[in-house]
Amino acid sequence: MSDPTFKQRARYWFDNTMSKGTKALIGWLTVITLALTAIGALFLAVVREGDGFGGTLWKSFIHILDAGTITGDDAGGPGMVVMFVTTIGGLVILSSLVGVLTTGLDAKLEDLRKGRSLVVEKDHTVILGWSDQVFIVISELVEANESEKRAVIAILADRDKVEMEDEIRTKITDLKSTHVVCRTGDPADPDSIALVNPGQAKSVILLTSAEDDPDAQLVRSLLAVTQGGNGIKCHVVGAVTQGRNLPAARLAGGRAAHIVDANDLMARLMVQTCRQSGLSVVYTDLLDFGGDEIYMVEEPGLFGRPLSQALHSYRTSSFIGVLTKEGRCIINPPSSASLQPGDKLILIAADDSAIQLDGSRPVIDEGVIVARAEDANRPERTLILGWNAMSRTILEQLDQYVAPGSVTDVVTDHPDAPEAIRKIGPTMRVQGLNFKEDDTTDRLLLESLNPGSYNHIIALCSDDVAPQLADSKTLVTLLHLRDMAQRSNSRFKVVSEMADDRNRTLAQVTQADDFIVSDKLISLLLTQTAENPHLSQVFGQLFSPDGSEIYLKPAEHYVRPGVPVNFYTVAESARRRGECAIGYRVAALAKQAPGYGVHLNPDKGMQFMLQPGDKIIVLAED
Repeated sequence: MSDPTFKQRARYWFDNTMSKGTKALIGWLTVITLALTAIGALFLAVVREGDGFGGTLWKSFIHILDAGTITGDDAGGPGMVVMFVTTIGGLVILSSLVGVLTTGLDAKLEDLRKGRSLVVEKDHTVILGWSDQVFIVISELVEANESEKRAVIAILADRDKVEMEDEIRTKITDLKSTHVVCRTGDPADPDSIALVNPGQAKSVILLTSAEDDPDAQLVRSLLAVTQGGNGIKCHVVGAVTQGRNLPAARLAGGRAAHIVDANDLMARLMVQTCRQSGLSVVYTDLLDFGGDEIYMVEEPGLFGRPLSQALHSYRTSSFIGVLTKEGRCIINPPSSASLQPGDKLILIAADDSAIQLDGSRPVIDEGVIVARAEDANRPERTLILGWNAMSRTILEQLDQYVAPGSVTDVVTDHPDAPEAIRKIGPTMRVQGLNFKEDDTTDRLLLESLNPGSYNHIIALCSDDVAPQLADSKTLVTLLHLRDMAQRSNSRFKVVSEMADDRNRTLAQVTQADDFIVSDKLISLLLTQTAENPHLSQVFGQLFSPDGSEIYLKPAEHYVRPGVPVNFYTVAESARRRGECAIGYRVAALAKQAPGYGVHLNPDKGMQFMLQPGDKIIVLAED
């Protein structure tokens, strides 16, 4: 092949120059303007004498910039021709300049629309990924940041920036003092993650979509965040859906990461809630920023004092544990233990401003305190309707709670259930396990099961169909159970899982005792942990069958029913049993939203009256 000609080289150079965009085009227009000015001035100097080259240069330049200048010229014929040609050239140049600037502005706006500019913020919250959970997370962060003048949430997801902003505006109408910034990019690409400036963020929340392998997405994002060279100093929170992937996720995240097993956590909560009606309301209140929250405070005035004193030292806050100076959380510690310098109290309070040490002596009515032993555990019958990824953990957790001789029956038409039950059955230690493959929406089937003979009924959402369809089938099952209970004039203790929080309102008509919305609770937990990483230890202990958990126990085991009492007295009665009282539930209000009779962290000085059937909410080992 022969060498390129001069013309080809020149054209190649010109093409490369033009392809550099708006700046190059403006540069070429500037060169053409100067050239036309010089040529016009040269010709004008030839046909007109007396103005000098400087004067003709200025006249030529003015004619290029302003086409109206030609109307005031008094030059002769040749001069008018030169000025006319110069003016026409100026019109062409200015028109081209307008077009170039318009194109450049459109290109810049399109670039901004793509969301590829750097987020120049500090102490902001970063969200990597996009799912339905993002709206719950943003809503909770808005509540948490309400006291701040300006808070920022930066979101990076593989979606169009404008679409993300539109969805957020549609579903969250009031962002209060929080500003949400969206960027488009791969949440597993370190270069894309750098756009949201994680190195100066206060926390990073990882969300994954259920459409692809969510745990693989999470691990890739963790590696990109912690090993991507972005100088991460904050903590990172996320959730895996399969417990077998938890070690890999924690290894990828390192010390900065707080990773939870979503299915395991929800299974534990489902088991605890099916045995204690109202427990889901308590956990939701603790997890969302709209109600009472968990705080860690250092109280030098109580150093060296027994924890029993801390229990009664806060009128509007409830003591639940200690965060030691070594960073270990102890829930429901012995009341005889003393608070050491550097330790922090773990309290439930409506807001951090409500935590105030009360030096007054608590008023405790010894006359209403009762000491009644717990009833012995008896064998139980549990019915599980439906099947999903957390069913195995539910069965394993039930086996740790129920008394020997208990029986659990599983009914579902899920294709994975028969093989899973066959493998799980031999591992059960204290309970028997039965399986029936059938459609849980079949009324005749439900009647044949005699649901009134069971102590607990758990209705699960199937994960082999779309979430909305799964919720629809669950609603049908719950409505059948309600109708059967009304016709037999009996009451079934039913706990149901909902895939979509929006369907919980529809499900109220079924009058189930509790509804667990997995995505919502996991989103709340991630948000709380993002704001305070120590809470991962607290909730980890509360959800575990080992150690102290939240229980709703009969009020008559603590104080005499039907007489006025304050919560100082209730808390003291619980302390003598080795428990921490944090609230109560009124049975008469159990069906009334939004609190469903639950009063968490009440004012300890206020008088109230408990009736038979009411419950005391306590932290206890059993």
